[in-house]
Amino acid sequence: MDQPSPDTVKYREIGFSTLHPDPQQALSAVLVLADIDGILDVTIPDRSRNFIQVSYDLNRICLRLIEDLLSELGFHLDNCLLSKLKRALYYYTEENERENLVGASGQELNTREIFMRCYQCHSHGCRDERPDYWRKYL
Repeated sequence: MDQPSPDTVKYREIGFSTLHPDPQQALSAVLVLADIDGILDVTIPDRSRNFIQVSYDLNRICLRLIEDLLSELGFHLDNCLLSKLKRALYYYTEENERENLVGASGQELNTREIFMRCYQCHSHGCRDERPDYWRKYL
């Protein structure tokens, strides 16, 4: 696997709710996320608190997908106001970064080709349909 660019590697914390039948949600989440493509590292920095630290490559996966996966598997994420604000900010910035990464790689070339084809197909005054030897007479 090739090394990701340092600009696209993200480091985030994902907190879990304490009101859950599984008191070790963080450990269970580490086991689930360890083998997912795009996730570089998952650790539990403090066993007394119920959160994990995740590092991942933004080209392959984003925080929204990671948290949606955890929610689908039955994990209860921390939903305090501060967590919701951070989550919304991370979702927004990562979505924009991913769109810019895709746009920089190939979309600009495709857009230019589309405009060139449209320009060539339209009839306009920039073309002289006469042969070269007739152009100098008029």
